[in-house]
Amino acid sequence: MEPLYQQTHKQVHEIQSHMGRLETADKQSVHIENEIQARIDQIFSQLDRLEILSSKEPPNKRQNAKLRVDQLKYDVQHLRTALRNFQHQRCAREEQERQREELLSRTFTTNGTQKKVLDIANMLGLSNTVMRLIEKRAFQDKYFMLGGMLLTCLLMFLMVQYLT
Repeated sequence: MEPLYQQTHKQVHEIQSHMGRLETADKQSVHIENEIQARIDQIFSQLDRLEILSSKEPPNKRQNAKLRVDQLKYDVQHLRTALRNFQHQRCAREEQERQREELLSRTFTTNGTQKKVLDIANMLGLSNTVMRLIEKRAFQDKYFMLGGMLLTCLLMFLMVQYLT
């Protein structure tokens, strides 16, 4: 059991060093991720064998052996979680880069409604000066409407004051 434990323990430390390399690697990260995942799977199979061997240890060493195997399991589980987090971050980063490129390559157009109105007006034969006059009149009409609403509210208030 001891040689297998030492070998597994050494592999866990190797994976930890590979995780450090993974953060600095850019283009090769997928290759390193696959290598780390394969090693983690291999370690889990070794841990299963170690559990069986630890149950066959003499009673005075059995508790200590199981504790050591459980500690290795915890360490490997932590490495697996760290790998998944890294993969998730890499996928999110790639998605952001893809969306950024998509936004940068997209061509934007001007306001769709105003352009359609101008197209329809040109189709009807209205000139640009007539269109500008219509837009100016719409702007002025907005102020007339607000003034009328204000005057109506004031008259209603004065009538309520007078009648009560």
